[in-house]
Amino acid sequence: MTPKELLDAARTAAENAYAPYSGFRVGAVIVAADGTMYPGVNWESAAYPSGVCAEASAISAAVTAGRTELITVAVACIDAAADEESFPCGQCRQRLHEFGVHEVIVAKPDGTAGTYALSELLPHGFRLQADS
Repeated sequence: MTPKELLDAARTAAENAYAPYSGFRVGAVIVAADGTMYPGVNWESAAYPSGVCAEASAISAAVTAGRTELITVAVACIDAAADEESFPCGQCRQRLHEFGVHEVIVAKPDGTAGTYALSELLPHGFRLQADS
């Protein structure tokens, strides 16, 4: 799929996000090594910070389906007054790193795609000792 198609899928997922407190609805689509796509959304709780990021939600869907080799994530935010790209948070960058994601596609305010290597966003991610 093209970056635009992946972002369209992320925007569609974001429509189901549950963000009654921030109004910052985010959708993510993780692409597994076999090409299967797994959507995820953020959801918030009044017991902040116990919500879940869209990227973490998408990773959970992939892992639940038995996929742990992930290659790309697309992230889109809707309904927010964002005037710049919405990148994955630090925790999600580490999660993406651990599952092998190497490409991050984010929606720009003008609707186009920004594509980044995860190593640009997380240059020194943590690895298990066995991976060293």
